[in-house]
Amino acid sequence: MNVKLIDHMGSDLSVVNAARVSFAKESELEWVEKENSPTMYEETLSDKDKKLIGYLAKHNHWSPFGHASLQFHIKAPIFVARQLVKHQVGLVWNEVSRRYVDDEPEFYIPKEWRLKAEDKKQGSSDETIEYNIQGAIEFVTQTYNNLLSADVAPEMARMVLPQNLYTEWYWSGTLMAFARVCNLRCASDTQWETRQIADKIDSLGEEFFPVSWKELRKKT
Repeated sequence: MNVKLIDHMGSDLSVVNAARVSFAKESELEWVEKENSPTMYEETLSDKDKKLIGYLAKHNHWSPFGHASLQFHIKAPIFVARQLVKHQVGLVWNEVSRRYVDDEPEFYIPKEWRLKAEDKKQGSSDETIEYNIQGAIEFVTQTYNNLLSADVAPEMARMVLPQNLYTEWYWSGTLMAFARVCNLRCASDTQWETRQIADKIDSLGEEFFPVSWKELRKKT
């Protein structure tokens, strides 16, 4: 599984100025001494602007956070993708299609299999077992390739491929939208595989929008 940042637009300052335009105002970054490096300086938000971002997030003023965005290229099993694609508001999704692609399938195979949880209807426990599914993977792969060799259309041959097949997609959206994804999918009760993707998005969001991301993630 992999999450790659393709592009991003805006910064914490973009969020601030999107809010301040309501009063026909605009902020600029300040030059301050770097921590532990008194001879070096860096640009940063003023304390006043940081407080504004906190206020916006706390009081659900979402629109300023819609002026900053992230774009990812993600590779994960289909069952993970189908959980994440449920998030629609403020997000755009384009995925590889096996109607057009008929290259050799690649599968996610866990090293250990988690046992079901006894105290809830969904999810898994911390207990694991080892289980070899290599034979099943080889069978469906061979069946898929046999169908293609028989000139069956890829859009039909793909029906035999299981949910642990890897897929890839571009995922773009606003800062607000991805923060909501992480507020839900970084939670401890999220499926482990899905949480791995959310955690990587969380890390990248924090890297490029440190102030806004911190405040939006307080909404957990």
